[in-house]
Amino acid sequence: MATEVAQIPAEETPAVAASTENAEQADKPAAATEAAPAAAAPAEKEGAGDAAQDKDNKEEKADAAAGDGEAKKEEATAVAKTDAPPPAQKFNVHKANFEKDIIYLYQFSRTPLLPSLSPYCLKVETWLRLVGLKYENVDHKMRFRSKKGQLPFIELNGEEIADSAIIIKELSAKYDKNLDAGLTAEQRNVSYATIAMLENHLIWIIFYWRAKYPDNVLKGYKVNLQHALGLRLPNSILNFFFKITFGRKWFQGTKKLKAHGIGVHSAEEIEEFGKSDLKVLSEMLDCKPFFFGDEPTTLDVVAFAVLSQLHYLSKDIAYPLRDYMTEKCPNLIGHVSRMKDKCFPDWDEICTKLDLNAHIPKPEPETKEGKEGGEQEKSNEQEGTEGDKIEKELEKDKSNEKESTEENKEKEETK
Repeated sequence: MATEVAQIPAEETPAVAASTENAEQADKPAAATEAAPAAAAPAEKEGAGDAAQDKDNKEEKADAAAGDGEAKKEEATAVAKTDAPPPAQKFNVHKANFEKDIIYLYQFSRTPLLPSLSPYCLKVETWLRLVGLKYENVDHKMRFRSKKGQLPFIELNGEEIADSAIIIKELSAKYDKNLDAGLTAEQRNVSYATIAMLENHLIWIIFYWRAKYPDNVLKGYKVNLQHALGLRLPNSILNFFFKITFGRKWFQGTKKLKAHGIGVHSAEEIEEFGKSDLKVLSEMLDCKPFFFGDEPTTLDVVAFAVLSQLHYLSKDIAYPLRDYMTEKCPNLIGHVSRMKDKCFPDWDEICTKLDLNAHIPKPEPETKEGKEGGEQEKSNEQEGTEGDKIEKELEKDKSNEKESTEENKEKEETK
């Protein structure tokens, strides 16, 4: 084709060019018509793409709005949780409505001769009074025991602490009330050994006598079971059941005494053991007011709690160990009296009224004279108001009489 075009004369070339131009122009409309649908197709695609993009944008905005709503809800719930008060803490104690830092002491009931028949209970209460901590006895009528099955135990800020030695140890550390802080190392060792003798030997000798003579326990300490147990049955019936129950427990008690070792000996041998313990204590105390000088320590507290069980037993009951201490160890009697005066100035009130909390001040009741005086004042006030009313009425009557007389005079003058 190129060769053919090349062989055409020069004059014929424009015609051929024109024909080619015409052919090209004829082809252009067809190409345009063919290109129009092709151009329209991308346009339609672009429009559909824009619509899809708008839809996606709307969906994204809706999702974002939903996410914002959920976030706001989460924030609101978080704020509500922070604003809401924390749940109340539950305490597994007997005294549910306790006051903060008040020590609640659970022990035996009072007797007319002794604040407590338990040397361990008396030990804890004596220590609390000596160091000056606030405490309150709970009148539970001997119904409660610690989780260890013991008396005494205390409750402090919703926590239970049992065993007299552990109670004193933990409270000493918590409130910095160490009675033995001024002792030397040697004195602390002597104190520890002597307390062990008192609590693990002499107390068991006393328990042996109590277990053997339960009736003498009731008579010797003048125990009122009706008050101690909070029952309405007559004391005669309660005493009868006490002896039966104590008799049954005697077999268990003898097993414990034998397991301890003291129960395998004769009564005479046990009595001699007790006298030896008292002699050692008397020689240790000598002529001092307290075992280590002028101020009481933990040893004085324990010795007082144990020796009181002997000293305050009624003289109507025969007990050789009590008589030996009175006759041969008078300095121990003096020690008991000094500790009593120092720690229990309300001893007589405790034993007379059997009040567990005689140390807590009580509101003074209104006297009859005060009531009568108040009633008299009220009656005087009432009489005064009534007298004022009568005087006012009399003044009104007088004024009315004056007015009436003046009116009568005027009428007579006019006539």
